[in-house]
Amino acid sequence: MPPVHEPDSRPLAIMLLGPTAAGKTDSAMALHDDFGAELISVDSAMIYRGMDIGTAKPSAEELARAPHRLIDIRDPAQSYTAAEFRHDALEEMAAIGAGGGVPLLVGGTMMYAKRLIEGVADMPPADPSLRASLERRAEAEGLEVLHAELEAVDPVAAGGIHPRNRQRLVRALEVYRLSGVPLSVHWQRQAAANFPWRLLSIALAPAQRSVLHERIAHRFDAMLAGGFVEEVATLRERGDLHADLPSMRCVGYRQAWEFLEGAYDRETLRERGIAATRQLAKRQLTWLRRWPGLHWVDSSAPDTLERIAKIVRDHGS
Repeated sequence: MPPVHEPDSRPLAIMLLGPTAAGKTDSAMALHDDFGAELISVDSAMIYRGMDIGTAKPSAEELARAPHRLIDIRDPAQSYTAAEFRHDALEEMAAIGAGGGVPLLVGGTMMYAKRLIEGVADMPPADPSLRASLERRAEAEGLEVLHAELEAVDPVAAGGIHPRNRQRLVRALEVYRLSGVPLSVHWQRQAAANFPWRLLSIALAPAQRSVLHERIAHRFDAMLAGGFVEEVATLRERGDLHADLPSMRCVGYRQAWEFLEGAYDRETLRERGIAATRQLAKRQLTWLRRWPGLHWVDSSAPDTLERIAKIVRDHGS
């Protein structure tokens, strides 16, 4: 006789992933309306207050209709890790479940989604004095020096961290100095956590890449027309932000910052912003192709919402 599999008794959670400009917000709103799903943002840019236009954050009307948790939870001067996201998302999911609702995790930050499901490596907590020392070195000697130091002690991690990614460079060196163990070894030791939810994962993307590229260009043009450059100018005027902060490295924001510094003209800003967004979408799709158990939906089809609803009805019971 074939083995008998026990039914999965864990409560249902829905994850709606996809590349930027795929139409995730509209689909998530429809799931909220049709099934009462309660939304949790999985977006590393929407966490920041005052960054609304360039992140395509849902409008005030949309948020009133379907509140999104984990939006506007950090100032742009602050950092926010995947580990913090996992902690916060699990708390929000538990609160939704306690109220009888179904959590709907929606976004495109694949590292957040991966860490939520798989757990986070057991690493030493941040050390403020050591971190401040590394930050001072970065200011005085440049990020290239920190990257070279990381390459000497942990070439695997150095190969996966961009030489200009200040936050990750500092954290990698901090972990090594505090634990004596390279960050890459911590990654290898990471064990899958016991995820307390039965997850239905849906990927939303146009079947044709050209359609996604058109949407990206249209949305970036709409952002520019809607005051995106002025939004970044307001952030720069604060005086406590700089181009190497995680918030200002978000796609579009880096290009707008450089434009405001006179690095290039407005047409070049448009070209670079669209190109950077396309690269982000390419990376997101690469992640999704490796994602287990995904239900793919063509977001350019006329019956996209009906297809998503059918998947939820068929698999959500």
